[in-house]
Amino acid sequence: MHAYPPIADHGMVGDLQTAALVSSAGAIDWWCAPRFDSPSLFAALLDAERGGSCTITADPAAGPVTTKQLYLSDTAVLITRFMTAGGVGEIADFMEPLGDPVATDRHRLVRVVRVVRGSMGFAFACRPRFDYARAEHTLELGAGAAAFRGPGLDLHVQVSGPIEFSAENTDVTAHFTLEAGSTAAIVLSTAAPGSAPPPAPGSGSVFAAFDTCCRFWHTWLRGSTYRGRWRDMVHRSAITLKLLTYAPTGAPIAALTAGLPEQVGGERNWDYRYTWIRDASLSVRALLDLGFTAEAQAFRHWLRDRLEAGGTASGEPLQIMYRVDGDPELTEETLDHLAGYRGSRPVRIGNGAAGQIQLDIYGEAADALAQTTDIAVRGWQNFAGLVDWLCDNWDRPDEGVWETRGGRKNFTYSRLMTWVAFDRAVRAATAHARPADLPRWTAARDAVFDQILARGWNAKRRAFTQHYDTEVLDAALLLMPRMGFLSPRDPDWLSTLDAMDAELVSDSLVHRYDPAAAPDGLAGAEGTFTLCSFLYVEALARAGRLTRARYGFDKMLTYANHVGLFAEEIGPSGEQLGNFPQAFTHLAQIAAALALDEELDRVESRPDPGAGVAAEFR
Repeated sequence: MHAYPPIADHGMVGDLQTAALVSSAGAIDWWCAPRFDSPSLFAALLDAERGGSCTITADPAAGPVTTKQLYLSDTAVLITRFMTAGGVGEIADFMEPLGDPVATDRHRLVRVVRVVRGSMGFAFACRPRFDYARAEHTLELGAGAAAFRGPGLDLHVQVSGPIEFSAENTDVTAHFTLEAGSTAAIVLSTAAPGSAPPPAPGSGSVFAAFDTCCRFWHTWLRGSTYRGRWRDMVHRSAITLKLLTYAPTGAPIAALTAGLPEQVGGERNWDYRYTWIRDASLSVRALLDLGFTAEAQAFRHWLRDRLEAGGTASGEPLQIMYRVDGDPELTEETLDHLAGYRGSRPVRIGNGAAGQIQLDIYGEAADALAQTTDIAVRGWQNFAGLVDWLCDNWDRPDEGVWETRGGRKNFTYSRLMTWVAFDRAVRAATAHARPADLPRWTAARDAVFDQILARGWNAKRRAFTQHYDTEVLDAALLLMPRMGFLSPRDPDWLSTLDAMDAELVSDSLVHRYDPAAAPDGLAGAEGTFTLCSFLYVEALARAGRLTRARYGFDKMLTYANHVGLFAEEIGPSGEQLGNFPQAFTHLAQIAAALALDEELDRVESRPDPGAGVAAEFR
């Protein structure tokens, strides 16, 4: 079997319309173009033999090679270093963010290779596999250039420096040596089929693009208002959320990849390259809390466009997820010709959960829309229509936040978020003097509140539970205090937090629920949910349990990969599992850091900020 790198053994580069994963061994083993949700060019992560990759490696003839990987500070420029006894070499991978946010087929991934000490030989191979390795391609080879022509897209590979390509069937390879102080560049460019190749890259244009890329990220980060204790990690999460946002429409995707397993060898392998109303709303809220207002405004426009487009086939005002351009068609299919990451099958593209009913999305959408003071008249009319519809439709079972495939239930989290929808709508109508059926909206809000207290609270467990007919706990409810449903120090909430701590938490890692106690219609197990682990830290901090919160946060940071990225889950041995990098995780990390900073600042202003620390730690 071909070797697969750990999921976490990657950094991400992107141009705000597409992005690629680069392993610490110098391999691009995931890249879909021209959009995040397009078919893959390179997908070796899903099939090391057939998926396709673009590799630059140090010549093994030089002896043992040590590799290191890092981001250039405050940028999305990824540096991969190779160290041998005879020399040290580096690859700088980057994609220049597109200044014009218009969708395009033309994208450029630049790989600058240089040697900083001694000399080093490199081996290069480009083996694209178009359309998830389902389509054939042709190769046109020229001097310092190769054109791979596949269905719907061309890939041009051009060089600057002493590199000569050789054909290997319809792939290309090269071997070259650089001395200290010398550089070469390999530029991968996508274009529409049959289009002219891009201009040949010269060293001047390559380094001008490098400077432009760095300047873009430095300028963007200057918009951050965060001045807290974890600036490097928070800003890395912010850059990650930005990289996962499709600039032409403002739609954030849930994760860069498809098909990476929640359990190696298992069937929980989903396609996350789409825009979930829930994930996107919370992502832009995290960026807004850091001072990035443009991203929040762009997403609100995208969301209003979905409302204006009309309801779904099932009669819902919104679908739970869309493609980045707003297309609701997400037919799920399996790629049976791919082996799957370390044998994890089936490999799925599309997402069958798109047709589910998940009532919580209306709360997340309302919370996102309510953050603006600029509410357009037609936008308000569409929003008010949604709230009127929800008045008639909130009290029914759904599939829930976790998209279970085990049948609809009266999920407490779904009810919580419908309460949020009514609450934000009432507040917005009052604050902005907008026309609304306020008596009806207020009555619906209060009815949801009363129902959650009566049916979502389990007296035996002394906790709010996953749905009305179970004693199972649900970590999604960690959002209850943040959403304002109750105080973070309310006795019922503290009792719920204690119950979660006893049942769902393992050494700061949090399970979203217990699949054995609450069958979700899927075989196999899963890791702990990193989103929930950061939500738990936030809840602890707001509850005043600061020592445990800070210790838990510091431990969670150790599960980040070498460049500060997180996947969806953490496995039993601390390995990252699921799609990567995941927006949910990074937005929750930002929220946890902000909560901790605020609560620590409050405590540290007291005369004796360390009092009681040992007792709480126990």
